[in-house]
Amino acid sequence: MSHSLYTKAFHSGTLKNKRFLITGGAGFIGSHLVEYLCVHGAGLVRIIDNLCTGKLDNIEPFLRMPGVEWIEGDICDLNTCMQACEGVDFVLHQAALGSVPRSITHPLQSHATNVDGFLNMLYAAKEKGVRRFVFASSSSVYGDSPHLPKQEEVIGKPLSPYALTKLINEQYAEVFAKTYGLEYIGLRYFNVFGPRQNPEGPYAAVIPLFMKAALLKEMPTIHGDGQQSRDFTFVSNAVKANLLAALCEDKAAVNRVYNVACGRQYTVQEIWQHIARLTGTSAQARYTAPRPGDVRHSLADISAARQLLGYEPEHYLEEGLALSLAWYRSLYVPNQ
Repeated sequence: MSHSLYTKAFHSGTLKNKRFLITGGAGFIGSHLVEYLCVHGAGLVRIIDNLCTGKLDNIEPFLRMPGVEWIEGDICDLNTCMQACEGVDFVLHQAALGSVPRSITHPLQSHATNVDGFLNMLYAAKEKGVRRFVFASSSSVYGDSPHLPKQEEVIGKPLSPYALTKLINEQYAEVFAKTYGLEYIGLRYFNVFGPRQNPEGPYAAVIPLFMKAALLKEMPTIHGDGQQSRDFTFVSNAVKANLLAALCEDKAAVNRVYNVACGRQYTVQEIWQHIARLTGTSAQARYTAPRPGDVRHSLADISAARQLLGYEPEHYLEEGLALSLAWYRSLYVPNQ
């Protein structure tokens, strides 16, 4: 495991007696959580995924390790959720159908997984006595709010079905905390990227698409004028936030949501320029119409996570892109 991003611990104390369930654990962020927990010797690492978007290849090295359990199952089935939550201390809920464009094309599927599946998991966690429920929310919750930087208490109206599903998640978690006493922390991810993020398919995110185009010496596509801006977050930062949220002992920090980001803003055009320099490509981008549901600018205020969780980004954009490039090279130019 010496090659792992996660040889450094993001937590204090031992994980030896702590039992975790990672939903969506064969996916991009979920598999990184699995890796961290395995590297640092968690007592139980139970993984559930329906392999709709996740891949067993992402977690194959960990499945034979002691204390690791695999469930191929769907969170839309309540009985499966109940089984998965049995004997678990912490749920790290990553399972979802991501992507704003996907939710616009398939709103019913997005709702079924992201809302009905989420409610199943909340209910199962409550019924099985889970200590804390940590879940992936999204910066898309900020919707049409023009306020920058984005602060947790200032949100607008959702601009897509996906954004609405994540807002509903936050509201359901709050209700379960007040009604049933279930502890939760929601993490509003801002444009997470890194190794294992799938560059294929119609709903691939911008950095994987740019990596693929650069390595294959193709023209990337930019939707809009390229001046839309985002707070890009390397995946190790999301892993760190999950561990801090699960293990935080300050009750004042529980039952609320936090931005998970770097607090830095880059345009999409700047991202392509960074990747072009890293790969040495001279390809120029092609521009198309803006996509419906996309926000124009996004920048996170991460002061709440800093103060209450002790969160500090591990890797910023430039280093994260360099760390990601090796993985994408292995896909597209493996003999280099």
